[in-house]
Amino acid sequence: MTQTPASSASISSAPASLDRYRRLDAFLQRLHGDIYPEPPSPLHTSITRQMFERLMRMHPIPAGGKVLDIGCGQGVALEVFKAAGLDPVGITLGPDAQVCRAKGFNVLEMDLSFLDFADGTFDLVWCRHALEHSVFPFFTLSEMHRVLKPGGVLYVEVPAPDTSCNHQNNPNHYSVLCQSMWVQLIQRVGFPKINFTDLKFTTGMGPDVYWAFTQQKPG
Repeated sequence: MTQTPASSASISSAPASLDRYRRLDAFLQRLHGDIYPEPPSPLHTSITRQMFERLMRMHPIPAGGKVLDIGCGQGVALEVFKAAGLDPVGITLGPDAQVCRAKGFNVLEMDLSFLDFADGTFDLVWCRHALEHSVFPFFTLSEMHRVLKPGGVLYVEVPAPDTSCNHQNNPNHYSVLCQSMWVQLIQRVGFPKINFTDLKFTTGMGPDVYWAFTQQKPG
């Protein structure tokens, strides 16, 4: 059998591909200036505990289950997971990583779109108020799906656009999409059944809405 040599077109495209990746990396590096710390707040702590309890009723995670907290902030959810007997690891960028480590949490500095974990590592991927920080959420969601075990659970919570809080105006928010678009993206990466709910409350700026999506990876 004779092997066909690579065409000149494919050879010449390699440097161009590398240049595209360099430009993407430079773009992402520029966005590091938009990162800010996320200190705990009574509202977010309350919602975290409430939604984790709800998730455990829907999809109980066994003791010792491995959890990935994407965008872990200063460790509010990590504390909840440890108290429940789970084995959590958090990822974040910026000063929050050091805050978490000082509290004894296992936290890595890692971009939410490039998860350096093997396929099928986690029983639960928790992504609360982090996905809106992705510049390409479809790819980010596909990474979350990849690192989940078959039968594992993904929890995503995002802010709604055009509320009194105007989350779309936050300079570190790049993907504040409508609810139906989030449902579509989550389904397209491989979650056929999605349970979602509106979290409505009032802040000092007026009424606000978060959307919570819970889904299980097919076994």
